Amino acid sequence: MTVDQAYMDRPGNKDIQLELFYSYGSNPGRYPEWQAYFRKHQPPMLIAWGKNDKIFPAAGAAPYLRDLPRAELHLLDTGHFALEEDGAEIGKLMRTFLARNVK
Repeated sequence: MTVDQAYMDRPGNKDIQLELFYSYGSNPGRYPEWQAYFRKHQPPMLIAWGKNDKIFPAAGAAPYLRDLPRAELHLLDTGHFALEEDGAEIGKLMRTFLARNVK
């Protein structure tokens, strides 16, 4: 939290964060476009999701598998701040995933 706050306190950063927050509302309208891209191109995807996330519940992770059946989904025993709570495990998942998918 201290590190996050230090980044937020940098000049101009609060405005950037607010703009990002306000633009989030435009995302749902673009879901069909993104889903079509996934179906067409089948990019490798690693999904590390906190199964106890109250902001983005775990049920939101599974639909990715409809468009990307080879996606790698990991529901971790963590909440919304998965990287802070389970960063070492996510790092291992990323290294393994990249070793298999990046030449």
